[in-house]
Amino acid sequence: MNWTTAANLSNQVQKMWDKGLLLSELASGSSIFPKRLRLKGPTSTELVEHFTAVRDWISRIDRDAKHYRVVWRSINHRLLGSNAVPNEIWVDSLADALRWIGKGRDAERFRGLVALTAERQPQLTPWLQKRPLRALELADDWPLLLDIISWLESHARPGVYLRQVDIPGVHSKFIESHRAVLAELFDLVLPLDAIDTTARGVTGFCRRYGFRDKPSRLRFRVLDPDHALFSGGTDQDITLTMATFARLDMSIERVFITENEINFLAFPAVPHSIVIFGAGYGFDALAEAKWLQERNLYYWGDIDTHGFAILDQLRADFPAVVSFLMDRETLLAHQTSWGLEATPERRDLPQLNSEESKLYDDLRQNRLSNQLRLEQERIGFDWLEKWLDMLCENV
Repeated sequence: MNWTTAANLSNQVQKMWDKGLLLSELASGSSIFPKRLRLKGPTSTELVEHFTAVRDWISRIDRDAKHYRVVWRSINHRLLGSNAVPNEIWVDSLADALRWIGKGRDAERFRGLVALTAERQPQLTPWLQKRPLRALELADDWPLLLDIISWLESHARPGVYLRQVDIPGVHSKFIESHRAVLAELFDLVLPLDAIDTTARGVTGFCRRYGFRDKPSRLRFRVLDPDHALFSGGTDQDITLTMATFARLDMSIERVFITENEINFLAFPAVPHSIVIFGAGYGFDALAEAKWLQERNLYYWGDIDTHGFAILDQLRADFPAVVSFLMDRETLLAHQTSWGLEATPERRDLPQLNSEESKLYDDLRQNRLSNQLRLEQERIGFDWLEKWLDMLCENV
């Protein structure tokens, strides 16, 4: 018989805890109690056909009623007479619910967080109501998090590195490891003019709230000795901060971007050209180099859905960028080197041209092979050399 047991009832209360409903009451001041639980009991027919089992079920429900209240109903039967059967189960208070599932101590701890927050940062009380279980996980760190929020309130957009934040008990690693939750809290407390809303996510944390960030760096090679930045004939493999690169304004014609380091290192000499070691999806900093808009840009990535997604993002900043060795002919000529892409992209990529879009659609819809990927380092080096020869001949 599929009748509700005391364990089923306890699980219903546990689910309320797991959803944060019980702790949320302590932050909101409202209450869901008395709360009726779901109860499935025997039918009149089952009472007759399984009378002993029904009697045992009633006894267990009644015996275990330490934290809930039973509302009874009478079932009259011409043979069995009148029998009282549980009809409703109610938990009358939050305290009863917490005692039932053994969460009283956790609730008291959360109550302390609510009181501390109401005293120091009342704007965060709605966050506690919305994220009570997350707050409980952070209970040991919560006072320090409030200290950081108070510090930033009085030092809006401070222009210092996280290492320079001087708060007793707080070190830069603590802030770095709590960036996600701090971002949620900062957004609730700080005025709008203290937040750079264009910066998002953990990687944009420093810029969003006005901390100094580790400078982005860009690595490139000069492919033409006539444009060398340093004398001496050494390999011009150079790493600069993005701010420095943005001011470089080299007198070159072509800029190649490749995602593979070996291809970057082995890239042949090309007149009036440099090659940049790409950074996957990190092209925001590259866009700061406005002089690149006046150069011919070429992108070489893997022939898979992510390779085209990177190209799509790059084109959002540099609409004229041309892809190379990312075409159907190259893909089909290297069939023995095909691999598997673990988690393909499925979204539309509006920046691709018609030929790129057709190949991307074939890849994401598995028309050529399941989750097909051709990594750029598997493409024959002679293909790169031939393509570069044709490019230079057509100039």
